[in-house]
Amino acid sequence: MTKKEIDDFETLQGQLESFHGEIKTLVKKNPNDALNKFKLGLVNSILRKANAFLGKNKRPFGDFEQFEEESMPSTSDVLMIISQYLSAFEKMRADNIYQKAGVRWMWICSDSDDDLRTAPPKNLEN
Repeated sequence: MTKKEIDDFETLQGQLESFHGEIKTLVKKNPNDALNKFKLGLVNSILRKANAFLGKNKRPFGDFEQFEEESMPSTSDVLMIISQYLSAFEKMRADNIYQKAGVRWMWICSDSDDDLRTAPPKNLEN
């Protein structure tokens, strides 16, 4: 990955994590409530960017692009999909990092010799 791709990746992953936390709160209140049109538009915007970044082969569901506004998905549906995208992003991150000197985790960056630190890979089995 290039330095710009890493930056874009971290931005998208952060947005997905933020939505995940917010939607999770809504699911706890009432999992069957529909997401409102404004929030759904924001989620769909991030999903389109995530799809473009991951490409068809690394997306969690090859045929899923975004939610349909006409059907207004439930908060639990949205949470499930966002969770799958977070797993796909974490898999991509784990495939593009390495442990330096047995201590720090770094990005494998194709266009820079700078050490770009990151967190250790998360357990994908949870």
